[in-house]
Parts: sequence; C-alpha cells; structure tokens
Amino acid sequence: MLDKIDQTATWLRERLAGAGLPTPVAAIVLGSGLGKLADAIENPLAMPYAEVPNFRRSTATGHKGNLIAGWLGGRPVLAMQGRFHYYEGYTMAEVTFPARVFARLGIGSLLVSNAAGATNPEFRVGDLMVITDHISFMPNPLLGPNLDEFGPRFPDMTRTYSPRLRQLAEEEAARMGIGLRHGVYVAETGPTYETPAEYRMFRLLGGDAVGMSTVPEVIVARHSGMEVFGMSVITNQAADLDHGAVNDGDDVVRQADAAADRMTALFSAIVARM
Repeated sequence: MLDKIDQTATWLRERLAGAGLPTPVAAIVLGSGLGKLADAIENPLAMPYAEVPNFRRSTATGHKGNLIAGWLGGRPVLAMQGRFHYYEGYTMAEVTFPARVFARLGIGSLLVSNAAGATNPEFRVGDLMVITDHISFMPNPLLGPNLDEFGPRFPDMTRTYSPRLRQLAEEEAARMGIGLRHGVYVAETGPTYETPAEYRMFRLLGGDAVGMSTVPEVIVARHSGMEVFGMSVITNQAADLDHGAVNDGDDVVRQADAAADRMTALFSAIVARM
C-alpha cells in the first residue's frame, strides 16, 4: 500500500511541477452533481482517473471521474471531480486511497462535499449544511495494520471537522448572503436509499442528514493530520416520503447541480483565506 501511495504521489508531483503548480493548499472532493466547482478552477490541469496510477474508476451518477489541478480563490488546489464509493464494490483502502495520496503530497486541508437526504424536518431541498460531526454505519477504513507513517493507531476524532474552517465558512457565507444549516451527517453504505423507518432511526440518533460517502475519506484525512471541512447539499427530504414522494437518483443530481453555484462561491472564499 505504501509503495502504491508513493508511486501515485510521485506521479502527481511531477505532473504538478510540469504545469508550474506548487503544492496545493487544499484538496477538494466533489460529490454527486457537484462537479461544477471544477469549472471554476483557473488554468486547470485535467487528469482522468484512468491516467492516474492506482486510482479506481468513479461509476456513480454525477461523478465525472477527473482529477483537476489549478487555482481557486487565488490559491493552488487539487479537486476530485467525483469520488469512489464503498457501494461500487471498492474496498475501504481503495475508497480512501486518494486521501492518503493527498497527505503524502503535503496537502494540509481536505474539503469534502456530498449530496444528502435531510432527516431534520426543518431542512429544505437546496439547503447547504455545514457538517459539524458525523455518525458512521460504514466499516472503519483504519481497520487492519496501522500505517504508522501517517498517524497513530487510535486517532482522536473529537474535533473531526475543523472549527477554524467552519468559522471561515460562517464569515464568508454571511458576507455573501448565503444561508447555512449546521448538522450531523450520517453515513451508511447504500446503494439503496433509506427506508422511512431508517430515516426516523437516524433522526432519533441525532443525525440531520444522511448519505453514502464522505466519512471514510474524512477519517483517513484526520488520521493523516489533515484539517477537514465538510458540506452537504440537501437534495431530498425524509418528510416528503410521508406524502407520496420517492427517492430518485437523477433528481438528487439535479438538485445538487442547482445548489452548486453557491457551494462553489463559498469553497472559493474559504480557500482564498487559507
């Protein structure tokens, strides 16, 4: 695993240097329907996952499968235009491999985004939710031998989502007039959407939104000492299921795309202040 991480990190380091790009200040993972942020990256260097050594393929709807390097908010960044999911049949080591590579490159911050269903009845479709904490129903990606080169056997998860970056988000959102929600993200494996009973359970456990990603990469990033900021775009509501609605993957992507401009503006502003 370490050899593969180093091989990929070396390949990326050479590609970045060849394009005249310094080490990125942040890596950004773009979820379902949120790849539009990549269009805001200036002087982009696009690298399809098929070309990146040891990267897998992103098969989920709304995930284009490109690694984009360039400038956002005047700072160098590296963005994943689509992620890898456990439900695609990948192992947790494969799902979190990019986060390990980002840490090996010396990138200090990871910004993650996802499309999520609201269990909080006050949330509405199109809301942006700053992730304050998470609850995971996924296998822990740190199971197995510890990679001591990255972090300790038992990493602390007390402040998983950086208070500093959350404060930057608050300030920039207020400046731009963007409303924010705040809440706990629940991660489960998918690929089935949640049943009404599961939505109710997640709410009773303290979850505000639920999805099928993000937490594995976040755990590995924190294990590696990276600072993390997370945001969910609310694309569907549990409450609607009681009135005849159903969860639809294509609609999730459409709703995420509609909110992507606000998320792009906010992420750009956060990166600019890093």
